[in-house]
Amino acid sequence: MSPTVPAAPNASGGRIAYKWIALSNTTLGILMATINSSIVLIALPDIFRGIHLNPLAPANTPYFLWMLMGYMVVTAVLVVSLGRIGDMFGRVRMYNLGFAVFTLFSILLSLTFGSGPGPALYLIVMRVLQGIGGAFLWANSSAILTDAFPATQRGLALGTNMVAAIAGSFIGLVLGGILGPIEWHLVFLVSVPFGLFGTVWAYLKLKDTGQRTHSTIDWWGNATFAIGLIAVLVGITYGILPYQGQSMGWSNPLVLAALIGGVAFLVLFIWVELRVDQPMFRMPLFRIRAFAAGNLAALLAALARGGLMFILIIWLQGIWLPLHGYSFASTPLWAGIYLLPLTAGFLVAGPLAGALSDRYGSRTFATAGVLISAATFGGMQLLPADFSYPAFAALLFIYGLSSGLFASPNQAGIMNSLPPRQRGAGAGMAATFQNSASVLSIGIFFTLIIVGLSASLPHALYSGLVAQGVPSAAAARVAHLPAVGSLFAAFLGFNPVATLLGPILPHLAPAHAAYLTGRAFFPRLIAPAFMSGLRAALDFAALACVLAALASALRGGRYVHPELLPEAVHATVKAAIKERPSVPPVPSLSQIEGGSGEG
Repeated sequence: MSPTVPAAPNASGGRIAYKWIALSNTTLGILMATINSSIVLIALPDIFRGIHLNPLAPANTPYFLWMLMGYMVVTAVLVVSLGRIGDMFGRVRMYNLGFAVFTLFSILLSLTFGSGPGPALYLIVMRVLQGIGGAFLWANSSAILTDAFPATQRGLALGTNMVAAIAGSFIGLVLGGILGPIEWHLVFLVSVPFGLFGTVWAYLKLKDTGQRTHSTIDWWGNATFAIGLIAVLVGITYGILPYQGQSMGWSNPLVLAALIGGVAFLVLFIWVELRVDQPMFRMPLFRIRAFAAGNLAALLAALARGGLMFILIIWLQGIWLPLHGYSFASTPLWAGIYLLPLTAGFLVAGPLAGALSDRYGSRTFATAGVLISAATFGGMQLLPADFSYPAFAALLFIYGLSSGLFASPNQAGIMNSLPPRQRGAGAGMAATFQNSASVLSIGIFFTLIIVGLSASLPHALYSGLVAQGVPSAAAARVAHLPAVGSLFAAFLGFNPVATLLGPILPHLAPAHAAYLTGRAFFPRLIAPAFMSGLRAALDFAALACVLAALASALRGGRYVHPELLPEAVHATVKAAIKERPSVPPVPSLSQIEGGSGEG
């Protein structure tokens, strides 16, 4: 397979127009993929009501957890392999396939019928397969933009794409809150018209302008990487569930086996990649300082950010919104609305920071962005559980600004550092670090919150229930249930006390029953324990951001990898230079690609 020779970026009006077509189509694709990663979060109560399944019943918890995490796990696992395949067979071809796959399974999800565990399992499988389409889109969109735009405009293009990714996650929250109560099938159906349009548009208008790499698939690398990463992510997912009377499952032998075995397979993967001729994971790319430092900074920033959205949603849905008069059933929608300042901040800073990084480089903007994020987490520490919304909104907006200040320049710095023939693999590697770190972050944040709840919630819950006339034995039983149940109930927009007390409520005095199931009892009860866990989580997020700033500062000055010539052209130039001995010889393509890339 011969490499494609890219046209000069500004060779014609058609070429100039094409880059904007590529930007608009890939932005639509990423927006659709990220909306679907979050739209289910808010619509889960309506989905489970629609299939008549209680997500808080212990036997149904795995359905809830995999509906929540399955899409993210499969996307994290596949992006490297699919980026590498894009380098081999054409990034646009693989991107188009992703659009089609994503749309097909959106249609199949919208056709779900029936009730009970069967439809729940069907939804999980379809979500996983839909995630494969999302992984195709994630793996190839950044590489397509890097091919289409000159180095002087890539920050703007990639910044716009990153804005779509962040904005999509919050747009999904609002859409899920609006569409779920109307008809839960609409949560999946809403993507179909955009998917059909995007699939046809991409097929007709996008074209491969990058250089392809003729190679074979690294089967051993793909197998060891998939097994290792899936095992680690599954272990993290089940580690936050209760186990044999304990509040979490980190001592569960199966969880430990998954984590230890997964790490062992990832170590084996690295050993394989260092020895095969054509690896899927290009280890030599880490010799490029801008690539290595940018990815480390992105991983640490994702650790700080990934679980934050879940915790903020629980804070709003479980405490603040009920205290301010919102019913538990309506809190999912309003949580999405009240988080919009974060999206607004990112929309302001993302494209602007990307454009400025085209001129001045990535280091200053990216480093300042994560430092401001760390300071924002410090500001959130000062808020009480029942905060003043203007202060909360201001902190959200500043955090959105800081995220945009970091994400766009950092992604541009990573992509600019890559050799043209390895942009798909490099983009997939970067996406894997970020997506895997996001899933890990969810596990860390939930663990810290549950530790805080487990320390003081049982006593507070027992005392509060007994004071309202609940029999001591019943209060003790409820108080010693795993804290994760209350956490998931708040996340799903259920009144946890009504769910936990169940058949006891009719035997209580009407005034006591009304107070227990009202909007004030549970939020005031859970607030001190939740805030203890929240502050530990914010400490962790601030530390991760400080370390991300250090990594970002070590990336070196502004660096753009040389736009390499195809081998045929390179050979012609080298032959011509042989006739002029005074000119230094041209380095080989492999020598250029293996360079340090430090600026």
